[in-house]
Amino acid sequence: MSGGLAGEPSGAFGFTQYHLLPEHDPDFDDDIWLDNMIEDRRGMKVTNGTVTLEKDSRNMIGISIGGGAPHCPCIYIVQVFDNTPVAFDGTLESGDEIVGINGHNVKGKSKIEVAQMIKDTLGPVSFNYNKLHADPKQGKSLDIILKKVKHRICEKMSSDTADALGLSRAILCNDSLIRKLEELELMELMYKGIIERTRDLLKAHLEVCHVYKAFGDLFTEIGVKDINPESSKAFIQFGEVHRSLEKQGITMIRQMKPLVEDLNTFLNKAVPDTRLTIKKYGDVKMEYLSYCLKVKEMDDEEYDCQNINIPLYRVETGNYEYRLILRCRQEARKRFAALRSDVLIKLELLDSRHVQDIVSALQRLNSTMSNLHLEYHRLFESHRSFPVEIALTTNWSMTLPEDNLDSHEESDFR
Repeated sequence: MSGGLAGEPSGAFGFTQYHLLPEHDPDFDDDIWLDNMIEDRRGMKVTNGTVTLEKDSRNMIGISIGGGAPHCPCIYIVQVFDNTPVAFDGTLESGDEIVGINGHNVKGKSKIEVAQMIKDTLGPVSFNYNKLHADPKQGKSLDIILKKVKHRICEKMSSDTADALGLSRAILCNDSLIRKLEELELMELMYKGIIERTRDLLKAHLEVCHVYKAFGDLFTEIGVKDINPESSKAFIQFGEVHRSLEKQGITMIRQMKPLVEDLNTFLNKAVPDTRLTIKKYGDVKMEYLSYCLKVKEMDDEEYDCQNINIPLYRVETGNYEYRLILRCRQEARKRFAALRSDVLIKLELLDSRHVQDIVSALQRLNSTMSNLHLEYHRLFESHRSFPVEIALTTNWSMTLPEDNLDSHEESDFR
């Protein structure tokens, strides 16, 4: 016997039993059967409410709607547009059901009729709605995770390659912000090089300072023990000059230490923090794109079923699965927009600080080293002669007969 399928809930376990209907049953009406379908909320809670919103200057409220007769018993919000009355109010969200407009029930109406009701309303629009309390974790299925993996694989594809593979949506992943990660890696290498070279320079100069101090202590000790007053004075002065060199060098190293610490902070805190934010942004973007792709697939499935006149269970029972994905897409988009704004701000601050730090660091390093060498030159200006040379010249000229030194030998000695 041929016929159509109809169902009624029965049995101890709440399953739906189906029996055959005659092909031309006069008591069977498609609209009545659709109205009597039980909603499958998939365990999600629904509460009702009312909100009144003013239209904007373009007579727009800021939403797109879906569902409605003849296929779905519910009219629901598909998308809330940015910078619109609905977005500013924040009460209505994607996936919420609209049950009334200005006190008029919209059950059984098509989405075109409901849109016209909103458009024809002059002044504020009152919405009676059923709020969908959906946890975004419910919509994060294995399918969404696999879509994220696919986007990760396609992330660095060129536009031509993605189009050739039929993955044109994946080219959205070729984001200039994501490519900033490569620039940050180059920036890290540059800063590491500057810090390492500066540290090597300061360490080497610290060792030179130790040598200056050792020379200073040695010359001073010789001067103290020297019985010749002039030689003793020369050794002591020469020793003090070397001690001054050591002090000036230590002062320079202390002045350069905060510069190295600032560069190190920029390298090990500011850059990694920005990189982490970019990676979070990229992950949320992949998730948002995955939900967009899922919505498109569900739309295509619904259109295909309508074209071949085959009922779709999820649509006829309120389309809660689809509405859950809409809510997840909206939440993912909010996180995506927030992180994108955060990334833009951090990159702007990082670039500004990067330029300032590099210029400032190189200028400070150059000026500090230049001042140090000028100070060294000033200290040696009044002590050009080595004290031993003075002492030997004086002693030999006093003790050796001039006859024993010809003019050539005396000139060589001096």
